[in-house]
Amino acid sequence: MAAINLLEAINKALDYALEQDNNVILLGQDIGKNGGVFRATQNLHSKYGGSRVIDMPLAENLIAGVAVGMASQGLIPIAEIQFLGFIYPALDQIINHAARMKSRTKGAITCNSVFRSPLGAGINAPEHHFESIEAIFAHIPNLQVVIPSSPAKAYGLLLGSIMCEDPVIFLEPTKLYRSQTENFIPNGKALQLGKCFLAKEGSDITIVSWGAMLIEAMEAANQLQEIGISAEIIDVATIKPLDIETILRSVRKTGRIIIAHEAVKTLGVGAEISALVAEHALDSLCAPIKRVAAPDEIITNFREEKSFFPNKNDIIATTEELMKY
Repeated sequence: MAAINLLEAINKALDYALEQDNNVILLGQDIGKNGGVFRATQNLHSKYGGSRVIDMPLAENLIAGVAVGMASQGLIPIAEIQFLGFIYPALDQIINHAARMKSRTKGAITCNSVFRSPLGAGINAPEHHFESIEAIFAHIPNLQVVIPSSPAKAYGLLLGSIMCEDPVIFLEPTKLYRSQTENFIPNGKALQLGKCFLAKEGSDITIVSWGAMLIEAMEAANQLQEIGISAEIIDVATIKPLDIETILRSVRKTGRIIIAHEAVKTLGVGAEISALVAEHALDSLCAPIKRVAAPDEIITNFREEKSFFPNKNDIIATTEELMKY
């Protein structure tokens, strides 16, 4: 058992998938000899060759389109989009073709594919390098959206994504790439998509989060514990399909809920969770549903990151507000 960071976990999952199935193909800009901008694919080109780990031009629509074509012919493409802010040209292929292939052909052709990309802020990068647009993908039928919050979850959920019959958007929190390590054995075991994880048990309030914001939620919960507030933390992990039952079960126990995410508040995933909690567990609530999220603005300067994105202090302040009810 070794200490592995999230990037290394991604690399080991890709290595395992390539080794186990010759149909698995990696493609993306600079992923071959360079090993990717973050080195997620390091050493895989030399191990499996240029026909399995393919360097592509700087053309995201082409990368996604080739992935769709490969998937339609029985291959399992894993396409890397270098930064999430660069994915917009690829949306035509992902939304109009990858997501629709199975329904368009009445199940005759599936689109078993994974589109990987870094997610969110935390590395002092310029504009387009810290997007959090998971809600766009979650809105599209037949797309599954996965966001891991730890190395072990990244490893298992990526393997689960590769096994999924539907196309998966796999978003890797940039802030967590190298900031934490975890002791686990990369044994080839996949984690099931569509399931929340109970990250911490509690009794006074439920805090729902995912990705890098989950770390802020955990730190907030630890500080709240010191003042006698017991927070239960739910790691959503799979944004779509959403495991709302686990969230509702927690809310019915605690009577309070905060949804914390890095993305902007309006029409975010937090709004969907809020609506579902209001529909199915309103009689269990003893305080309003609250969201902790980024303001509805476009951030263009990395020096504004710390003041722009929510953090543990925002979660603590919102929790203390709700505990007054």
